[in-house]
Amino acid sequence: MSTETTASVSTHILDTSIGKPAEGVAISLSARTGLDGEWAALGGSATDADGRCKDLPALPEGTTHVRLDFETETYFFNKHSSKKQAEAQQDAPRVRDSGAFFPEVTITFAVTPGEHYHVPLLLNPFGYSVYRGS
Repeated sequence: MSTETTASVSTHILDTSIGKPAEGVAISLSARTGLDGEWAALGGSATDADGRCKDLPALPEGTTHVRLDFETETYFFNKHSSKKQAEAQQDAPRVRDSGAFFPEVTITFAVTPGEHYHVPLLLNPFGYSVYRGS
């Protein structure tokens, strides 16, 4: 597929509650053509140690809308479960329950053929923010 006829997508996640990349977050990518088009699941990946997802599937020609689904609940559960285990070993008091207010984050955006879209997710247990990066 030529980059002149298709758009491309990349993303990364920063866990703003700790100021570090969010590793191991599962991400699914879907696309559609037109407002009334059916969503087609294209596949997915997970963030690496740098919080980046470098191997998302290519978008089909004619894609006009993209959806990224971030599985945030599992990330926060795993992060806080390991923290709880460490605290229990140190006999430290538990600070708060694990989990996230948003168990998943879904971002939908419009694309133009030939453009690259980098969509960073700034994440914490009780909120998130996204923007079009470079």
